[in-house]
Amino acid sequence: MAKVNDNYLKLPGSYLFSTVARKVREFQEANPDKQVIKLSIGDVTQPLAPAIIESLHKAVDEMGKAETFRGYAPDLGYEFLRKTIAEKDYKPKGCNVSADEIFISDGAKSDSANIQEIFSLDNKIAVGDPVYPVYVDSNVMAGRTGTYDKVKETWSDVIYMPCLAENNFVPEIPKEVPDLIYLCFPNNPTGATIKKAQLQEWVDYANKVGAVIIYDAAYEAYISEADVPHSIYECEGARTCAIELRSFSKNAGFTGVRLGFTVVPKDLMVDGVALHGLWARRHGTKYNGAPYIIQRAGEAVYSDAGQAQLREQVAYYMKNAAYIYNGLKEAGYSVSGGVNAPYVWLRTPGNMTSWEFFDYLLEKANVVGTPGSGFGPSGEHYFRVNAFGSYENTVEAIRRIKAL
Repeated sequence: MAKVNDNYLKLPGSYLFSTVARKVREFQEANPDKQVIKLSIGDVTQPLAPAIIESLHKAVDEMGKAETFRGYAPDLGYEFLRKTIAEKDYKPKGCNVSADEIFISDGAKSDSANIQEIFSLDNKIAVGDPVYPVYVDSNVMAGRTGTYDKVKETWSDVIYMPCLAENNFVPEIPKEVPDLIYLCFPNNPTGATIKKAQLQEWVDYANKVGAVIIYDAAYEAYISEADVPHSIYECEGARTCAIELRSFSKNAGFTGVRLGFTVVPKDLMVDGVALHGLWARRHGTKYNGAPYIIQRAGEAVYSDAGQAQLREQVAYYMKNAAYIYNGLKEAGYSVSGGVNAPYVWLRTPGNMTSWEFFDYLLEKANVVGTPGSGFGPSGEHYFRVNAFGSYENTVEAIRRIKAL
């Protein structure tokens, strides 16, 4: 008789953003006359840049001719894109990353969930708290997290690294030694960043204890301060302890197009085994590659025209972030983030839980954000607002919140 993977049954509730979407849908059905402004899920709203559209059209035309038609993409990605990423993304930052260490995928979310498959179930993970839910949930599904404490909302075999106002929402090296360390900077959900010297401490620590850092750099395009690293490979020794995840969703608006990549250096060894080979084997077995037309669009991101157009797009969202940050601060909220990231992290007023504040904003202001508790226990009494809406909607949302 068939049996289910009972690790899935251990997951508490539904995925965070599914719950948000359901509550918003129910509110809109009950209040069809209300205009709801959504600043919750980190989905972009600006159209694809002209350089990307031009590349997409050209690639589609190629697919319509026998002499330029492409079938299955190479498992690990087309050489033209991998080489472009290495030359345009990493080389200028002094990072020693070669094209054949870059694995093209359909996005950082998939990779952040799938990367745990190449590690033993005996590995103990450490995560920032609050944290992007996929890191923990994917390990729950694999059976790596132990038992769930409903009161504390924690897993017995997960090392939580609290990210609090007292430590500027930056995790500290844990007392218990982890095997896998998930770091995300600029951070989702808090918008926090760390300096290069701070990241170097993590790299040195990981190399010392034999841990592997899974570094999510999906929001690096939003960094504006000089001493904030764009890649973990800017740190000495990172090639022997770190895997980096990247996304085209937030830097180029590919949330609906789907493209990302993961860097696994050939120097990275665990138990004498090269992780590069394991990820290549997993990738080749379970994935058929991102479509040719999408990878050509990704290549256009690095063109001179593409870079110029995307700088304007990032600036548009960061203008929103500054407006949200300043507006909420003027309204008396305690806020952080919004400088090197498109997220503003705020303390809920009074003694409201994050879900109570979600319901309050939705009902009274018809504005949707994301409850901090959905990102982990240390996110309770906090709330995330994103800057990916239109400027007009952003201004209106802050006006409504100020009017409460």
